[in-house]
Amino acid sequence: MKIIAVIPARYNSTRFPAKLMEILGDKTIITTTYQNVLATGLFDDVFVATDSEIIFKEIEKNGGKAVMTGEHETGSDRIAEAVQGIDCDIVINVQGDEPFLKLEPLQQLIDVFKTDNNKEISLASLKIELKEKSEIENPNNVKVITDNNGFALYFSRSVIPFHREISFNVQYFKHIGVYAFRKEALLQFSKLEMKPLEISEKIECIRYLEYGMKIKLIETHFVGVGIDTPEDLEKAKLIIGQN
Repeated sequence: MKIIAVIPARYNSTRFPAKLMEILGDKTIITTTYQNVLATGLFDDVFVATDSEIIFKEIEKNGGKAVMTGEHETGSDRIAEAVQGIDCDIVINVQGDEPFLKLEPLQQLIDVFKTDNNKEISLASLKIELKEKSEIENPNNVKVITDNNGFALYFSRSVIPFHREISFNVQYFKHIGVYAFRKEALLQFSKLEMKPLEISEKIECIRYLEYGMKIKLIETHFVGVGIDTPEDLEKAKLIIGQN
């Protein structure tokens, strides 16, 4: 299998505009993410997919590879455009605002497809257990519930499952926005119309579920910082000792 990584990079983020060009340590967030993904050595190639000339020039200036795309509603749609002409089997989508992602969870996603002999899985992704009440209730943390085989049943910004039976200890899992796609499933995704649940939640992987595709979730214990807000950036700076 030929495996590539693509990092969708949108300049005008709704919650934190221009966040990918913020400085983390001595580099921008997007350059840090790109170089960390490249350093894993897992991929035949690594690209940033962006509609921003600023980000495009930033990556090229630092010796990386970038692909210009049109404007898109979701990162997956952006990646689909970027990989149309690229020869590959599996595409790993690493969010541009996840600069601390490590080798192990990426390897776990790749392994999903190496053992999927019947090619039933369209998409694999990561989840991590949430324990703090504030984190569970935070709508910026997308929660996911799965069946007994680890296939996604639903994603939501709401608290799922609802804890009605108080004598039962409920586990809550946060979805980490790192995806591994079969290329053909990704291209199919980009041609599908958004349905009501995806539009309501603003969670792109719901589109797969609404069209009956299978998403495999792998539990990880990796704790990083997805930079969605200025407060997240401050947390990231603490991790690398910048403050």
